[in-house]
Amino acid sequence: MDEARSDGIYLGIDITGESALISYYKTDMEEPETVSTVLGSESYQIPAVLAKRSGVGQWFFGNDAKRQAGAGLAVLVDHLYDAALYDRKILIEAEEYAARDLFVIYLQKLLSLTGRFINKEPVRKLVFTVPVMSLSVVELFTLIAPELKISPGQLMIIDHRESFYYYVLSQDEKLYAHDVMLFDYSKTALVHCQMKRNVYSTPQVITLSSGNHGRLTENKDSEFEAIIGELFDGEFISSVFLTGDGFDGDWMKTSLQSLCRGRRVFLGKNLYSKGACYAGAVKDGKKDWKYLYIGDNELKMNLALKVNDKNEMSFFNLINAGDNWYETGGECEVILDGTPEIEVWVQRLDNRQTRIEVLELRDLPDRENRMTRLRISAKAQSDKQVMITIKDLGFGEIVPSSGKVWKHTIGIA
Repeated sequence: MDEARSDGIYLGIDITGESALISYYKTDMEEPETVSTVLGSESYQIPAVLAKRSGVGQWFFGNDAKRQAGAGLAVLVDHLYDAALYDRKILIEAEEYAARDLFVIYLQKLLSLTGRFINKEPVRKLVFTVPVMSLSVVELFTLIAPELKISPGQLMIIDHRESFYYYVLSQDEKLYAHDVMLFDYSKTALVHCQMKRNVYSTPQVITLSSGNHGRLTENKDSEFEAIIGELFDGEFISSVFLTGDGFDGDWMKTSLQSLCRGRRVFLGKNLYSKGACYAGAVKDGKKDWKYLYIGDNELKMNLALKVNDKNEMSFFNLINAGDNWYETGGECEVILDGTPEIEVWVQRLDNRQTRIEVLELRDLPDRENRMTRLRISAKAQSDKQVMITIKDLGFGEIVPSSGKVWKHTIGIA
């Protein structure tokens, strides 16, 4: 087995209410490739629909589903992602189906498109990228992952902003020597996202700021040019990325000239799925990464325990800042030495200040020193709040567990 094959494949799926795109990446590739439904073309977007052939249990997906339904041969099921997200039931030919089961069928067919490209190599990470992250989104993909033969360690879920972050910083450094601007014109709204990089911090902290400009009206070119003028005034922008169906057609005239003035401009619809591939490789340690992105979904603090390991004092990290808080958790077991309390070291990411939180273990049974084993678990409740759960395990057969559990919430303002 060669080195590239042993590294496996990173898959990125950009899923919205209307369509999906899927890209794949190996570490020996120059950049991710996006699967096209038409060989030799850039037909990347696959409608997020299924269709059941009338009277039989045969399913079609994407454009094929639309064709079959249009010909009156099948019953169309659209808005699959939204229906699955809200766990709806769908009635087809007098039979009720769970939307999540149908969504699994759609994703299985989507993943089958990569078969001829990945040559049965193992999937290292399957990364879903969605417009907006929520607990419901995480719950959905975590629930259906086993149906796709994806383990928890292989699954990642990020939003479009984070995909943009991974995509840009995987390009030539000249493209992000200064700020980078993204314009996403999907559905009916034009949204911008500006990336800034603090080159003086280690790691380099990345911040994203965004805004919604609503729908461009009849004179889209002049309206877009005005938005560009307002956003770019006094800013140093190295490159601009345009994505979304709203940029289809040949309507950008003067606005495109304004964008190209002293900077590189790129137009495409697969930025998010490619960024998702890069995200998987970075999280897997396959790419050198000197950046830290702190967005709405990333934890804003580190939590650590000061422990004595083989007569050496060290810190054990329970929670790491910068990780997605929806998926962040940590656990360890310790032997209590001294008073019935646990000290947790809390470090803010924004200013690196550290404080110590003392968690009392009230009503812990009196025992000889170092005869109490504790399980300490941490689970993020938001990007600024973590629940610490401490359980008394006793000490094997010598000292039985009391069954006591203590819960403490640690947060930053």
